[in-house]
Amino acid sequence: MSSDYAYHSNFWFEEPEESNPFAAKACYCHGYDVYSQVIEKAGWFEYLLLMFKGNRPQPHEAVLLEKLALVLANQGPKEASIRAAMNGGVAGTNHSSALMCALAVGSGLYGGAQELEICMRLWLECEQDIERWKARLQAPQEDERADIWPAIEHPPGFDPNGDQIPTTLLQSLELLVRFAPDDGALVWLRDHRCNLEGFFGCPISITAIAAATFVDLGLDQDQGSMLYLMLRLPGAAVHALEQREMGWKKFPFYSPAIQLEDDPGPCQKTAEEGGQ
Repeated sequence: MSSDYAYHSNFWFEEPEESNPFAAKACYCHGYDVYSQVIEKAGWFEYLLLMFKGNRPQPHEAVLLEKLALVLANQGPKEASIRAAMNGGVAGTNHSSALMCALAVGSGLYGGAQELEICMRLWLECEQDIERWKARLQAPQEDERADIWPAIEHPPGFDPNGDQIPTTLLQSLELLVRFAPDDGALVWLRDHRCNLEGFFGCPISITAIAAATFVDLGLDQDQGSMLYLMLRLPGAAVHALEQREMGWKKFPFYSPAIQLEDDPGPCQKTAEEGGQ
């Protein structure tokens, strides 16, 4: 095959079958034989970290990612990306469209992957300096591509509509800390959570916890963003399927919030209808 049509990868290598150069005889991920070594001996989260980081993860790292994946697997119908998938499901759209709805909404600045990227970037800048965090969280965004992302309207990693951290989120933080390094981001976040929440007047969100977890796993903001999008899809998929089966009659329609600019008023019967 001409080199002009060859794909290049630094982490993936395939040996072609002699009878068919488009079929793989063996696949290697960062030097590990996928079908003879990885699939037989590794777990799903070990394989994920191998692909993303390029080296064999430590056992506690795989467990930490697995626990975060369980936390993110289904954030429930109040979460915006899941609700977007539910809208697609109840409308009877195809499955890929329902998941694309979840990805589109889940990529944004309110609990989405873009907010997570900002949080992870701030970890690189602020590290564990709480005064620096307080200053930077008030003016976090340096990306001037306003046509893509508008300015974030709340401190990234915080819930501007919350009064206190939800019990389930606090449980998740305490659980993840058990598998995190003692001097890492998750432990620091747990220890300084109350100070930061008091300063901003609102609780931390799942975005802050996920970002700290990815930092402790040694991932960069692009890798963290990809995983954050991926790991939330199971709940979106199942909720979309459920709503597809339930149908629109059981789906809330926010008619009180809709106001017609040119309301024709109550429907009037025609003279013919009145005479019938």
